[in-house]
Amino acid sequence: MTREILAINDDSISASGLMHMVQLFRRYGDVTVVAPKDPQSAKAASLTMDRPLHLQHLRDIAPDGELGGVRIYSVDGTPCDCAKMGVNMFVEEGRMPDLVVSGINHGSNASAAALYSGTLGAAMEATLYGIPAIGLSIDTHDENPDFSVVDAYIDEILERFFENPPAKDVYLNVNFPDISPDQVRGITLASQGRGRWHKEFVRQTSPRGVEMYWMVGEFLNLASADPDAMDDHNLMHDGWITIVPHTIDTTDYAELDRLSQLWDFDPR
Repeated sequence: MTREILAINDDSISASGLMHMVQLFRRYGDVTVVAPKDPQSAKAASLTMDRPLHLQHLRDIAPDGELGGVRIYSVDGTPCDCAKMGVNMFVEEGRMPDLVVSGINHGSNASAAALYSGTLGAAMEATLYGIPAIGLSIDTHDENPDFSVVDAYIDEILERFFENPPAKDVYLNVNFPDISPDQVRGITLASQGRGRWHKEFVRQTSPRGVEMYWMVGEFLNLASADPDAMDDHNLMHDGWITIVPHTIDTTDYAELDRLSQLWDFDPR
């Protein structure tokens, strides 16, 4: 049976990572692209609530041998808007996607970047609908990266993904180092790395005397120095392709139990 794949990104409909991903996933089924009209990086799971959205059908690509067909749409909204719009399109057709794939993002989504990522926001939204979802990123902001490392290893990841998909409410965050395939040390499951940004703003003054702040920042690595630690950003920088399972349920159950015992609220 042909898989129905919904493809999204946050770098915009014109990003090379999106179209490269579409070509890779056409080997696994028919692909419907619903991607932002303009760049929407760091939008996380934000939604457009203050205006209507516009869905534009751009073109179709017919199936070609073993490659599935492609239909391509853009939305003047966020990646999460695109996920909702794409799923809604499938629902109107009386079906659901078998897989949502988001990316290939230009830039790492390891460590704290996962919290802000529009790429992962779309994957998380798909997971809310019960659809298996995976986000793909490569550690470079080059507009035309060398995707050979993705080409060389994506099938190995997808074989396992299709055979043993993530559990309910879990989506996967895959980060590829920006290195040649022969430099890759391997593929590993990992944890979200500890880190954050600091010195995040550059202050400037406009020609009219208005003070402005540009967000820039330096990454502060807070990961353990333990060589056996599984922080995804450190592993990726050491040449590993990392896979982090994220969940839409962000409850800390151990802390829930601990505070329930310590705070001891009186029943009403």
